[in-house]
Amino acid sequence: MEAVTCQLHRTGVAVAKLVIVGLAIVFLATLPQAQAKYASIIIDADTGEVLHEVNADEMNYPASLTKMMTLYLAFEALDNGQLKLDQQLPVSGHAASRAPSKLGLTPGESVAARDLILALVTKSANDAASVVAEGLGGSETAFAERMTQKARKLGMKSTVFHNASGLPDPGNRTTARDLATLARALYRDFPDHYHYFSTREFVYHGTVHANHNHLMNSFQGMDGIKTGYINASGFNLAASAKRDNRRLVGVVMGGASARARDAHMAQLLNAAFAARRSETMVAKAEEAGESESTAAAPATRGIAARAVSAFSPVSRAEAAPLAADASSMRRAGERVDRLQHWSVQLGAFAHHAAAEKAVAAVGKMPAAKGKPVGSDRSVLVAPQAASEMQRCRAARAWLTSRSTARSDARARYASRHRRSAVQLSA
Repeated sequence: MEAVTCQLHRTGVAVAKLVIVGLAIVFLATLPQAQAKYASIIIDADTGEVLHEVNADEMNYPASLTKMMTLYLAFEALDNGQLKLDQQLPVSGHAASRAPSKLGLTPGESVAARDLILALVTKSANDAASVVAEGLGGSETAFAERMTQKARKLGMKSTVFHNASGLPDPGNRTTARDLATLARALYRDFPDHYHYFSTREFVYHGTVHANHNHLMNSFQGMDGIKTGYINASGFNLAASAKRDNRRLVGVVMGGASARARDAHMAQLLNAAFAARRSETMVAKAEEAGESESTAAAPATRGIAARAVSAFSPVSRAEAAPLAADASSMRRAGERVDRLQHWSVQLGAFAHHAAAEKAVAAVGKMPAAKGKPVGSDRSVLVAPQAASEMQRCRAARAWLTSRSTARSDARARYASRHRRSAVQLSA
């Protein structure tokens, strides 16, 4: 009887285990599946504004970009005193057995935390990642749970980590948006440690390990953050660059090759920086116009320069990221009118510099308001008209006066020519 009871008990336990495994399989099947799919995103590191995104919320494998979270928790431990840079962390058999890329650590040796950090940043060493995980979390599995918890606190809603290195594991998953959030958090939260990501090479036991982020050697302003690759993910890259006091963070996932991935990242960042630079130029021009509107004495020249800037198709094309439409041009004109109560009409000039020179000349002749200025320039400065009709009438009157002046000039020339002909014939 006891034997039968024991057998039934073992059978019940086995059935329970099968049920649990079955439920786990069903649960995992309902989760979004990661895949090696192209995704990219560019954000402003200071504001978090998204400047570009494609498939930014598609599930992908993080590969070695996982190590950014390992480093985040390591930096956090340094700041709260749990870890010191010169602290020696032991290497376990599990850590030493991790697949490449690796330092080649051996079980029983100890490695300084500083060297482990540099090995993660440059070599992307998987054995170093496991050493850090075990040193801070007791085991890599427990540390991975902490990584996922920290991801949620940072706002990474779709990320799950199952190890500290990013080595192949079907449970590892993330998105380009989540990784951009993590890269930005590393820059924001650890200003004293972020410099590690700009390390070009690291020497350990006489061997030089170069940083895998080759864009740091070719892209202006690039100073990190991390590369990643496994067969299931394709070539991934999280990068950060700073130009003109503006820092951008980019993530590219699912690249076909390291070179293609790097070239695409450079293209995206260059485009984002260029767009930002154009917007800054326009903003500075508008700020300068508003500040000059309060000036008194030298206002005439400033008025003319701002009018040229507002209406000239040359300056607008150079400054604006997109061609201005009619409504925006009209708003620009209304802004200048409202600020200065002047309108400026320019004729045709071969070069923009010639137009500016002509307007500068007008600024030196305030008494010429409402009159044509100079015999070689088609420039008119008139008081602000009360309505569009009045402006049209003023323009017609000015054109009429110019036409009359030309007719008079032709008549005087003809008269002189006739007198000269008479004198010669005599």
